[in-house]
Amino acid sequence: MKFKAFFILAVLVMAGVQSYAQNQILGQSINPNVITTAVPFVSIAPDARGGSMGDCGVSSDPDVYSMHYNPAKYTYLEDDLSIGLGYSPWLHNLVPDMNLAYLAFAKKLNPESAIGASLRYFSCGDITFRDNNNNDMGTYKPNEWALDVTYARMLTDYLSGAVAGRFIYSNLTQGITEGSSVGWSVAADVAVYYKRPVEWFRDMDADISWGVSVNNIGSKVSYNNTSVKKDFIPTTLRFGPGMKLKIDEYNSLAFSVDVTKLLVPTPPIYKKDPITGQYVTTDDGELEIEAGKSDDVSVMVGIIQSFYDAPGCSYDDYNQLVNVGKFYEELCEYNIGVGAEYWYNNVFAVRAGYFNETAMKGNRKYVTLGASLKYNVLGLDVSYLVPVNGTIGTNPLEKTLRFNLTYSIGAKKS
Repeated sequence: MKFKAFFILAVLVMAGVQSYAQNQILGQSINPNVITTAVPFVSIAPDARGGSMGDCGVSSDPDVYSMHYNPAKYTYLEDDLSIGLGYSPWLHNLVPDMNLAYLAFAKKLNPESAIGASLRYFSCGDITFRDNNNNDMGTYKPNEWALDVTYARMLTDYLSGAVAGRFIYSNLTQGITEGSSVGWSVAADVAVYYKRPVEWFRDMDADISWGVSVNNIGSKVSYNNTSVKKDFIPTTLRFGPGMKLKIDEYNSLAFSVDVTKLLVPTPPIYKKDPITGQYVTTDDGELEIEAGKSDDVSVMVGIIQSFYDAPGCSYDDYNQLVNVGKFYEELCEYNIGVGAEYWYNNVFAVRAGYFNETAMKGNRKYVTLGASLKYNVLGLDVSYLVPVNGTIGTNPLEKTLRFNLTYSIGAKKS
């Protein structure tokens, strides 16, 4: 069925991974070794604030959208109750009606604890399915959604922790192909967040913070009732520091750094015949591994293995194996985002950031910009993404917009 080709394309599109056929890696033209997962929509930054700060959020000031980055931040919320609604047309350069919607809720139970919940809905737009003979099988709207809840609590005077549960539902096949099924998974997050005031500057107050979260620790996903092999979901490690400078009564400036890594096995490099370029198989019909480790492992083994299983090599145009080094490839699996946020009188904010992914792992590189306006209990956020690699007009992430509307009530906590 041609559906299989469509599904592979849909997964790559939703992840926003623009991996061109060849990339210059360490000055050599070789194939990248991109890590792909099922349900990549749960990794997309759903909010305009984080989306305008280089997808940073593990150590920034908390808001109602903290579930995606670090749910432990909820204990530091300033408002008793917050509700947020987000929307983003996603990869509209490729699919004009693909979009991501996000609904978030957070409630302070007391000064020591808080709860939160969110619902994320991803629509792939109208997709026409065709069989192997190119017959029209109808137009459908593949979609995915995830529902999560969390409980956060202060552990010490400055350190908070949180656990979250998540149910993920992915209906990409729409059940129209024989043997296809809905994919689903149950996952959990664990996170910590540390924030305290410091007296490092003579003329201004400041807060330092850091956070660590591991998201989407959960079961694999299958879209085929007859298939034994299942796909990993995007279990992700996120960590980084932050600092907020309170310049004066009306002005503040904050900086954040997020480092992220997929805790998913790196695909091995399979052996090729140097003459024909065809993959070599073993006696039992399996592809023979040239370098790296098998990624057909359990979830927990995959998490541990992800720290040391990089093959450290790849093939070039001439089917020659090029060595780049295992340590180098392992470092390439860490993405870095940096962001800055300026607030005036807690009413108006401007933000900027940068996100970097190496060519070896997908080559996403973009600048993010954004602004925020608060009036009484309402807040409006918007962000804009500008890719800095590839030719203008060819990158599917180009001109990505995100919008958020936030409603907050309750007494302020100092």
